[in-house]
Amino acid sequence: MRVSELPVTHLAGVGPVRQRDLASLEIFTIEDLLLYYPFRYEDRQLAEPALYTDGARITVRGVVNGMPSLRYRGRKATLVVPVLSDQNVSISAVWFNQPYLKEQMAPGRNITITGKYDARRRSVTVAQHDWHKPSDSIHSGRVVPMYRIRGELTQKILRTLISQALKQYTAQLEDILPFSIRKKYQLMERVDAVRSMHFPKDGQELKQAKRRLIFEEFFLFQCQLQAFRYMHRYENKGIAHPCKGDDVRKFLEHLPFSLTSAQERACKEIIYDMRAKEAMTRLLQGDVGSGKTVIAFLAMHLMKCDGYQSALMVPTEILAEQHVQSAKSLFREFDCNIALLTGSMKESERRKVLAGLMAGDIDIVIGTHALLEERVSFARLGLVITDEQHRFGVGQRAIFRQKGHSPDVLFMSATPIPRTMAMTLFGDLDVSVIDQMPAGRVPIRTHWITQEREDDCIRLMRKELAKGRQAYIVCPLIDESTQLEDVESATLVYERMCEELAGFQVGLMHGKLSGQEKEQVMRSYLANQLQVLVSTTVIEVGVNVPNATVMVIYNAERFGLAQLHQLRGRVGRSNLQSYCILLANPQTQTGRERMRAMVETTNGFVLAEKDLQLRGPGEFFGFRQSGLPEFRLGDLVSDIRIMEVAQKEVAALLRDPGFWLHPEYQGLLQFLKQTNVLMAPLQD
Repeated sequence: MRVSELPVTHLAGVGPVRQRDLASLEIFTIEDLLLYYPFRYEDRQLAEPALYTDGARITVRGVVNGMPSLRYRGRKATLVVPVLSDQNVSISAVWFNQPYLKEQMAPGRNITITGKYDARRRSVTVAQHDWHKPSDSIHSGRVVPMYRIRGELTQKILRTLISQALKQYTAQLEDILPFSIRKKYQLMERVDAVRSMHFPKDGQELKQAKRRLIFEEFFLFQCQLQAFRYMHRYENKGIAHPCKGDDVRKFLEHLPFSLTSAQERACKEIIYDMRAKEAMTRLLQGDVGSGKTVIAFLAMHLMKCDGYQSALMVPTEILAEQHVQSAKSLFREFDCNIALLTGSMKESERRKVLAGLMAGDIDIVIGTHALLEERVSFARLGLVITDEQHRFGVGQRAIFRQKGHSPDVLFMSATPIPRTMAMTLFGDLDVSVIDQMPAGRVPIRTHWITQEREDDCIRLMRKELAKGRQAYIVCPLIDESTQLEDVESATLVYERMCEELAGFQVGLMHGKLSGQEKEQVMRSYLANQLQVLVSTTVIEVGVNVPNATVMVIYNAERFGLAQLHQLRGRVGRSNLQSYCILLANPQTQTGRERMRAMVETTNGFVLAEKDLQLRGPGEFFGFRQSGLPEFRLGDLVSDIRIMEVAQKEVAALLRDPGFWLHPEYQGLLQFLKQTNVLMAPLQD
């Protein structure tokens, strides 16, 4: 039986209670136990007498050198034991409030102590002691692993169990990392690396063990990711669309502006995919206002020229309506039938659109989740586009994709995702990046001021509103909180702004409103019936209000850079000068760094990298990203170079025709089969 199948009860000393405590740590098998790595290490290596300095933490090995003394002061007990070290140095070992240890301190007994040294008293306040024989101790006299524990487990118990498992079962730990890869990068054997992670001889050995195991994690992850992509392309032969140069040129000639070089690059990459026999799966990334939508419209135009239909799915009805208006304006010189499909449409209108899609009379349909309904079917669906794709689950995207015969799929995102994150979240996609803004855009002026200067902010808003402009005000809370007294709530700020900005219409939007109520508030704001919108972060991504020139964010230190940048992107959507005011009193260095970064740059990708460094991958989007893999050892920020190397090696491996047959790779193929990445027909 493999170690991955052997229950921990195969180890001596693991009964029902211990099994329960191990299960609480998600340790069920011997392999789980072997791969349960320490979260830190304590240096309990024996100290030379020269290192016995005042206040130093030292480890001393020796013998009990006399009778212990026990003194009481009230209920507090002090135990003092004379110890003679192996280097023939006399030390007093001191324990507080552990009188029961006196009976164990027999003169001549071997003992190892670790604690803080007092030079004046020549004593050690003991934090840890060990009775084990010096030759085989795993608890002292060395670099000692420290684990996260629960229940009745102690560090000593868990260390002992892991040591026992290492002695009995490490030989059964299969090394599926190809020998050629291990040799190329001088990586330790897996057995040695796992052993060294728990009980390293020194810091250098631990470093090499980590390097080996992080590479393995990333390598296997890339294998799964890229093999899945390989399978998708193998099984889903798409349709090669001609994408004629004349059709591309005619579309571009009718644009009222020229594409940026970044847009041109993205267009070429998408057209290359559309011409291929394999179905396109591409992510188009671009900052707010970088011009992703026009590229999507070009792709839909080319589909129409080839006689195929396109569908664009967006998160909100308002955004869908705006896209339809833009598309009709852009395609007015072309014979193109464009339709809208949303959940709030009248049934008669819906039936008309559904019939047009089924008959092939509608070339382009733009809608919300309504496009996913079972009764929505197409005559010849060739292209599926999802805007703000991270808002749609994998299951929803799969339903959409099944409405055609392996249609090309384009995902769009205005959330700048660092390459480190893109490699993990979207590694099975090709990625195009628009990292350049169209000419003529006026940069947004961003200012960070303390919340005590709110009056300055109100003066700026009144000045802009007097010009006929509009403003957003964003707060972190809906209602006032007794636990967060210094945090502004949308309801209180709304009431205050109704007075401060008298003469202008102020609206309120937050998550407690129904979907219909939110839509109505946004429509009023879009029509300039409301000049100021006080809101939480429910302001919909992608809604275009060119007349809005001021964004005020209260308690800005409570938001991540990605969120702040998205909120800032609600303004600056025209040739008018726009402002983003960050009202913040950050108490931490990280908070101050975030504010400075927002003021210094409007580049979303630069901010995304900074956000990833400051807050870590788990909080990048402001919430736990469910699609983000969790690694035992690897860190997507500090270990990105290893991920890049692993990605490159896996790509080369999958391109090698001999990969599927070579004996060296059979363990890896078996792993991919067990994780349901590779299907049997391909391996056969």
